[in-house]
Amino acid sequence: MLGSEVGEGGCVVSRWPLTAYSVGCARHELRAALSGWGLDHLADPAELVLSELLTNAVRHARAPRGRLVETRYERQKHAIRIEVHDANDRPPQRRRPADDDEGGRGLALVDALTEQRWGVSSRQGVGKLVWAVVG
Repeated sequence: MLGSEVGEGGCVVSRWPLTAYSVGCARHELRAALSGWGLDHLADPAELVLSELLTNAVRHARAPRGRLVETRYERQKHAIRIEVHDANDRPPQRRRPADDDEGGRGLALVDALTEQRWGVSSRQGVGKLVWAVVG
């Protein structure tokens, strides 16, 4: 992690290099935040959602080179909003994989775990943010 800050009202913001190692570190940080907010019951689905969104950024949002990816976890009354910001403007694409495909189900999983409460938004500067609400 290259930087982290805890905002007022239950918000954790961190910046990560675009590496697979960052995904595990971000999951650990999310679990700790949820525990501190008394939302432990959301840890498993929230970690899966974060893993899918951040893995997509690491794999597909590698442009422009040298940029970091940012995660935000915002506490809501009985839920957690997860955001992944990256410097690539291209939104993630939900695929319809064949039964024997090994990948391509990540956004379908996010859709199910969030009850379709996720999306893509623009942000200040370059790139996009992908958000999801668990809980």
